Amino acid sequence: MLQIGSIIDGKYKILNKIGQGGMSIVYLAMNERANKQWAIKEVRLDSVQDFGVIKQGLLAETDLLKKLKHPNLPSIVDVIDGEGSLLIVMDYIEGKSLGSILKEYGAQSQKDVIDWARQICGVLGYLHSRQPPVIYRDMKPDNIMLRPDGRIMLIDFGTAREFKDNVAADTVCLGTRGYAAPEQYGGRGQTDARTDIYCLGATMYHLLTGHDPGEPPYEMYPIRYWNPDLSSGLEEIVRKCTQYNPEDRYQSCGELMDALEHYYQLDIEFRKVQRRKWKAFLAMVSLTVILGAGAAGFRAAENTVASRSYNVCLEEAASLATTDPEASVEYYIAAIHLDPACGKAYRELLNFFLWKKNDVQDSGQGNTENVETVCIFDSEEEQKIRRVLGINGDSGRRNEEYLKTNTDDYNRFAYDLGIAYFYSYRGVGNKAAALKWLEIASGAEPTEQLSERNIQRAKNLCRIAGYYDSLGIRNQAGDSMASFSDYWYDLADMVRQEAEHDDNNVNMLLIFKEAVVQIFSKGVEFKNAGITREQMKEILGQIIQSLEQMEIHTGTANAEYEEELRRTVQGNAVLAGKNLKAVFNTENIGQKGGGDAAGSAEN
Repeated sequence: MLQIGSIIDGKYKILNKIGQGGMSIVYLAMNERANKQWAIKEVRLDSVQDFGVIKQGLLAETDLLKKLKHPNLPSIVDVIDGEGSLLIVMDYIEGKSLGSILKEYGAQSQKDVIDWARQICGVLGYLHSRQPPVIYRDMKPDNIMLRPDGRIMLIDFGTAREFKDNVAADTVCLGTRGYAAPEQYGGRGQTDARTDIYCLGATMYHLLTGHDPGEPPYEMYPIRYWNPDLSSGLEEIVRKCTQYNPEDRYQSCGELMDALEHYYQLDIEFRKVQRRKWKAFLAMVSLTVILGAGAAGFRAAENTVASRSYNVCLEEAASLATTDPEASVEYYIAAIHLDPACGKAYRELLNFFLWKKNDVQDSGQGNTENVETVCIFDSEEEQKIRRVLGINGDSGRRNEEYLKTNTDDYNRFAYDLGIAYFYSYRGVGNKAAALKWLEIASGAEPTEQLSERNIQRAKNLCRIAGYYDSLGIRNQAGDSMASFSDYWYDLADMVRQEAEHDDNNVNMLLIFKEAVVQIFSKGVEFKNAGITREQMKEILGQIIQSLEQMEIHTGTANAEYEEELRRTVQGNAVLAGKNLKAVFNTENIGQKGGGDAAGSAEN
């Protein structure tokens, strides 16, 4: 057993014990060099029988996780083979398991379960897309962690396996009773992606009803048997996920994701309403056919109807934006299906997600007077954008392919989506996801929709986004895959260009925010790369001066957001400046007395 306060491998300080299982103990540890917390799982020789077999299994699990990189999966950073024990260093995940939440609170809300299931679909889809595919096989509430920010994390890969072609069945039958698919018990073929879909369906059943499928009555009744208020569409999704025959289930996580996105469309009540609307639509089309003289007349009338329908959908979406956001989104999607080559509906949908759906939020004081403007592109919204860019009906073509035929609209949408990913995804940005769209925009020709300045900004952000995957990573020779020096100069150039052009407050503020955050968080790395304190202070000074001179016109659509963002960047710039004093005075700490060191930091 590790001692509290002991140092492991010369860098991990054990803070306390945070969990214990049948054969392992989990500790919270701090890497004092990197100032980051980690979880360390200790498996001791004297705690299990046949330690050699267990050790090989754990090593296989860690090797598998090391190959994976996904925001909903923990990272394995170190495996330490000690005397009589195996220590696995991994991400520390703050939060609770869904299993413990079920025990404490019982059945969970339909809205939350759908959100979690969609996140799980995303991570399972990632696992299934690996080469070879990775089959998780042990989905259950206890293996799903819920972080304070609402993100789920999939843990415990002890039963995961890589799918093998030309293998008739699994060699070992593993899984948890009640959640495991029939094929996991052997004799029914090899487990595959559909096995994980069954396990997810059983997990959703437990979360929605509060009844463990592994306990009496050992049967999954329709979810509305337990709670009639649940959606009949969601009931159908759970039923299809948990079919005995894999062929009768959803065949991929993409199919299941689409069903979860539109679960309400499966509702009995929805089908009745849609049937009435469809009859009315057929009547209108019939009238159009009668009035349209000949084929040419019919085509012209058909185009007119489609055009009017497209505009009506956009008008309805705008009118419902504040009163019924879900219906508003459905109207935007309907417009896209009517004319997938027109970029207007895509852009208005993205704009709705960024601004109209979440333009204010409580600042935490518990009253409506303390609100702040936000601009967040969350994972649920991102999934909707991905879906509308996907397959349209039975044509086999993706909507994105249709949009590409309209080059100007496509390039502008790529720019907007790239900016949304870069700055606003989950409130912190996703540079890797932004890269594809910014590259498209940066290769465009200037148009009325996409100015030369927009294109230059896309090029700048594209370079910055490219650093995120390689900074701090070294190749086999031990050389850095990217230079913090190059990163600094690109970042500084971007700040100067924005300050000089001064053409868009929001874009300027977002870029200033990015630069200030990087100076604060990577000051040491920049210093080690040869960037001087004066160089960093110069950029901070330019940012502060530009913020002071910025004109924000009261009454404009973005005025409140711009003012809030300006105050945030100004505050962060002050903190970054103070941090630079510490970064460039670390050599004095320990060489002088406490008063001298503090005094030098102020000079």
